Amino acid sequence: MTSKITLYSESDLIEQIKIYAKEQNTSVSKIVNEFFTNLLETSKDNQDTNTNKKSKITDTLVGVIAEAKAVDIVDYKKHLEEKYQ
Repeated sequence: MTSKITLYSESDLIEQIKIYAKEQNTSVSKIVNEFFTNLLETSKDNQDTNTNKKSKITDTLVGVIAEAKAVDIVDYKKHLEEKYQ
């Protein structure tokens, strides 16, 4: 049985994920399902063996999305000033 889930994320990230899914000839839902399935399997494996294994899906996703601009201290201070004005 399938159910619906609503996830919130940055608009730019969502667009990049949609593009990636289209390029891979799959859906965002399938990517998310596979991610959570692998996450839970890895978590269970880690509990069973008490080791820190990395998720296969995480390894495949590393580097998929272009790096965002690094935030420096000036950006952070500007954000705080705007937030608390």
